[in-house]
Amino acid sequence: MKQQGAHPGDAEGRPDASSRPDTADPGRPDPDTAHIDELEGDEPLLPARVHRPSDLMRLLGGVLAVVVLLAIAAFAHGTTSGLEQDITKGTGQAPDLLIKIAGLASSIAILLVPVAFAIERLIKRDGLRIADGVLAAVLAHGVTLATDLWVARAAPDSIQDALTQPSPGDIHALTDPVHGYLAPVIAYMTAVGMSRRPRWRAVLWVVLLLDAFSMLVTGYTTPFSIILTVLIGWTVAYGTLYAVGSPNVRPTGRTLMAGLRTVGFRPVTASREEAPDASETGDRGRRYFVTLEDGPPLDVTVVDREQQAQGFFYRAWRNLALRGFATRSSLQSLRQALEQEALLAYAAIAAGANAPKLIATSELGPDAVMLVYEHSGGRTLDSLPDEEITDELLRDTWHQVRALQSRRIAHRRLVGDAILVNPSGTVILTDLRGGEIAAGELLLRMDVSQLLVTLGLRVGAERAVASALSVVGPDAVADCLPMLQPIALSRSTRATLRRLARERAEREREAVLEASRQSRPVRAELSGSHDAAAERTSLDGTADRTDRSDRSDRTDKKAVRAEQRAEKRAIDEALEEAREEDLLTQIRHEVLRIRPQAPVEPARLERVRPRTLISLIAGAIGAYFLLTQLTHIEFGPLIANAEWGWVAAAVLFSAASYVAAAMALLGFVPERVPFVRTVAAQVAGSFVKIVAPAAVGGVALNTRFLQRAGVRPGLAVASVGASQLFGLGCHILMLLAFGYLTGTEKTPSLSPSRTVIGGLLTVAVLVLVVTSVPFLRKFVVTRVRSLFAGVVPRMLDVLQRPQKLVTGIGGMLLLTACFVMCLDASIRAFGDETTSVSIASVAVVFLAGNALGSAAPTPGGVGAVEATLTVGLIAVGLPKEVAAPAVLLFRLLTLWLPVLPGWIAFNHLTRKAAL
Repeated sequence: MKQQGAHPGDAEGRPDASSRPDTADPGRPDPDTAHIDELEGDEPLLPARVHRPSDLMRLLGGVLAVVVLLAIAAFAHGTTSGLEQDITKGTGQAPDLLIKIAGLASSIAILLVPVAFAIERLIKRDGLRIADGVLAAVLAHGVTLATDLWVARAAPDSIQDALTQPSPGDIHALTDPVHGYLAPVIAYMTAVGMSRRPRWRAVLWVVLLLDAFSMLVTGYTTPFSIILTVLIGWTVAYGTLYAVGSPNVRPTGRTLMAGLRTVGFRPVTASREEAPDASETGDRGRRYFVTLEDGPPLDVTVVDREQQAQGFFYRAWRNLALRGFATRSSLQSLRQALEQEALLAYAAIAAGANAPKLIATSELGPDAVMLVYEHSGGRTLDSLPDEEITDELLRDTWHQVRALQSRRIAHRRLVGDAILVNPSGTVILTDLRGGEIAAGELLLRMDVSQLLVTLGLRVGAERAVASALSVVGPDAVADCLPMLQPIALSRSTRATLRRLARERAEREREAVLEASRQSRPVRAELSGSHDAAAERTSLDGTADRTDRSDRSDRTDKKAVRAEQRAEKRAIDEALEEAREEDLLTQIRHEVLRIRPQAPVEPARLERVRPRTLISLIAGAIGAYFLLTQLTHIEFGPLIANAEWGWVAAAVLFSAASYVAAAMALLGFVPERVPFVRTVAAQVAGSFVKIVAPAAVGGVALNTRFLQRAGVRPGLAVASVGASQLFGLGCHILMLLAFGYLTGTEKTPSLSPSRTVIGGLLTVAVLVLVVTSVPFLRKFVVTRVRSLFAGVVPRMLDVLQRPQKLVTGIGGMLLLTACFVMCLDASIRAFGDETTSVSIASVAVVFLAGNALGSAAPTPGGVGAVEATLTVGLIAVGLPKEVAAPAVLLFRLLTLWLPVLPGWIAFNHLTRKAAL
């Protein structure tokens, strides 16, 4: 595939004599009598079918509309009844002759219109669309049958009343909730694309309105039934199109050649240029280098609906997550995209910037457009070798950006492949399609920060900042510091920064491991010196045995401390030498040298974070589940009859869990850490759990606490990791053991329950899937390797101290026992002897709920834990009138009430510099 700038020609980009076609060549057909549609290179084959995001969005919109319609029918019974009465009253005055004509015409047309359109498509050899329509019709018919069955047997009475009414022919029968023939017809017509053809669309709407009118007047349907029928047909059609794919109508290179002739060009050859980064540039169109019979070559960009849809969901998420000034519209028509790119191309040249000159635009059929530029030639900044990126080239790039900003034009994507350097060394800014005119100050500052990072990735922070200061000035560079954050950068730049961060972390880890290996001879030498001193002490017969023992103990302690200091010093030195600042930090430091008073606080660009959105959704689901359970419970008599002795026992078990958590942590920390302060840190963790997911907040707090207690950062992380690893193993073993006991407690034989067998089979299937999929296998191997690099050596250190190991494992078992007993006491507080369950069953329910709560993204597992515990207790035989308040009491004691003491402990430890 030929790349831009690789074509023969002079310095100005025009082809030389050898490359220009010779019209006098007798072997070449006359251009006036024959067209030459030659495509150089191998243009990638277009897939026969494509899955359009627009079809998926329409599918989701249809499902949402069906849900809303059913919700209105269920909860707004008065509104639906009034609407039916008004429509019946209005249509009852229609003449009988009109009703009969409309019914006859609609009955005939509803069959003839699809057949006529199918014949028209078959004549034009478009049978694939007909096949799609038939498939959608069959699926829609199946959905209508399922909906009719659900409404008749399981739907609430309000929904049944809204969708059905007594049949005029038989008052003992009801009309169909969904029309079994109308929904398939709508699905067929939508799937074959009748709505895209104006004449057929008009006929379609007339037929639908006539049929709906005749059915409503004769009393064979309801308004909600008509709407539901249309929604089902429409939704099934787009679901079918997205599942099987739509026929690909993207224009090929030969279509491009024909389109160029319609705007006055006489093309000879065209070669497709590969996109440098398909993941980010696919929505900016396909690019071709075109040679002409006369005149310089052209650069042509083709944009179609499929390419425009690429990256739609990413852009939609950016629009949701970021504030409006930082995003652009995720939905644009082809006409809007064409006009925006043309406007920006003209505006950039008018501003004095070097940009490709747009000379023609045109449509390529109903689903594509093309933009024709003068050929620029040259290579992108990404493809230039480092030695060719001179300071003059950097300054020229900033001059082009300054020219754009002088007219308030934001480029929005100043990455390496958007900066072109022609053979004469002139910088040209391309890919202006995503930019904006009359841009705000924040967008202009984002352009400066993006270009700083782009150049810094190639030449380093010092040269990038120096070139910017020499052109745009220190004030403009300093003002961009609040925008210097990953969320404000392009997608490809963020990916590059993440890759560099992983490489830095790997180098630091290797340096620490190498320092640890090099310190082993030092430890061995110190150990040898200690042994020699001990031997001399043993040979000293004149010393008292007690004195020799004391001196030996002191010598042991000194040797151990010396070994620890030597190892710590070696690791700290290696880590300090290997530590590198990330590029964004380096750029900030370079700018602050010139403007120390420059603002460095990052601007708030995010409207909502992914974790916040997921937490809200999960919390809403959990709250809805709990509310549905609590609506059937009378809390007044329940609280009045509660056993307050068991409530007090639950409080004690909840308080004891913090002591057990401190034991579970300290058992994997060989260094000496105050026990009371560790208990306070666990209490502080109850506050952190509310503001962060449980699996994340607790780990971060314990790691920070150990570092403040004098444990080195790497060892602190390894200790917490070892504690988590042992805890995971104990959790799984206890879940299997209690599950086994639960399955055997009601049977005389020791056969495990089906639930345990199903769980084991599920785990086995997951393991097989992970090991068989290369991507998942690589992901797991990478994580396991990092685990063995840090956590396992720490575990080996703990194994050499049996007392510590017993403390850690005992603390974990005690922690689980405290929570299980707290939940059991909560159950006994609201139940009696007839509603009690075994401890094994309570343990299984708690372990399952705790595992889900740790995996849930909500703070403290809110919603997920409550739902799991309630369902689990009901599943093991506890009435929901007891299970729901017991779970609420348990969560109140273990999550909500400790928040205030946790906040106090957190602030106390913070003031004491322990956190």
